[in-house]
Amino acid sequence: MAGQTQVTAGVLKDTVIAGLWRENPVLRLLLGMCPTLAVTAAVKPALTMGCCVIFVLICSNIIVSLMRNMLRPHLRILMFTLTIATFVTVADLFLKAYVPAMSETLGPYVPLIIVNCIIICRAEACASKNGLVVSVVDAAAMGAGFTAALCVLASIRELFSTGAIFEVPVLRTAEAGGWYTPWAAMAMPVGAFVTLGLMLGLVKKVTKQ
Repeated sequence: MAGQTQVTAGVLKDTVIAGLWRENPVLRLLLGMCPTLAVTAAVKPALTMGCCVIFVLICSNIIVSLMRNMLRPHLRILMFTLTIATFVTVADLFLKAYVPAMSETLGPYVPLIIVNCIIICRAEACASKNGLVVSVVDAAAMGAGFTAALCVLASIRELFSTGAIFEVPVLRTAEAGGWYTPWAAMAMPVGAFVTLGLMLGLVKKVTKQ
């Protein structure tokens, strides 16, 4: 029993490390690039998108793991998609009801979580092959890794484009009598591509891969 507990703890630890770093969806696997580039002009929408992805990942992994022994090969993708779509709808309606301004800011990118490669990937690679605990930990770790990458990218872009992070002033802009002139390009698509490219280059340099 002790050996089994130790192995389980090791598996869970490896799963967490994989989601946060070794197989980070954005920085290592390059999955979910559409929201990564589209909603990271500021930290708030990036964090909101990350929370939605975490919610959908955990809920869909739970359902897929519970029904994994009943899945038929020719129906599994259909069942994955229907399960994911259910929880994406819940997240989308929640935002529209309680955070309408943020829902409008994110636009179609919350519904597009349905076809996000990260969600399908974890359902196929993990939840359909593992028990409930591993599936939930995998979903939480992958979702946290995705959210962290989005928030770092958004922090850099928001800082250079507005002089603030999370709408809190960090660099005193010229309008406030300071020295910093906001870099408008960082709020545009080119800012997302350049910043993400530099982040990926840094990760490659650090990992030497």
